[in-house]
Amino acid sequence: MTFAATRFVFLAVALASLGACVGPRAPEPSPASIVEDGRAIAEAQCARCHAVGAYGDSPRPDAPPLRMILSSYRADVLEEELDNGIKLGHPDMPRFQLNPQGVSALVAYLKSIQTPPAATEKAGQ
Repeated sequence: MTFAATRFVFLAVALASLGACVGPRAPEPSPASIVEDGRAIAEAQCARCHAVGAYGDSPRPDAPPLRMILSSYRADVLEEELDNGIKLGHPDMPRFQLNPQGVSALVAYLKSIQTPPAATEKAGQ
């Protein structure tokens, strides 16, 4: 076997080996599963003070229900705050840090449960 042929065979075997190491890609999570992950995060991190569902009062009166939170904060600002470790909220709000996937999931959940403010709240009455 010539040097060029040996080199070609070696290169082909190396490329085939690398392809076997990669394996199949994990499927992308569905939007519904992302929202569900966000709900689980809200229940674990926020439910002590905030109502985390589509209805109900917050356990803590000065903590707004999460279904109303995006009427006070833009989603992109909230997402940035969550990425950096939340600093918004009431004085004794616990600080917590989420990974980027957790932040995206929580914001997706918040978007899914938002209730528009009542007409009197919009008018500032």
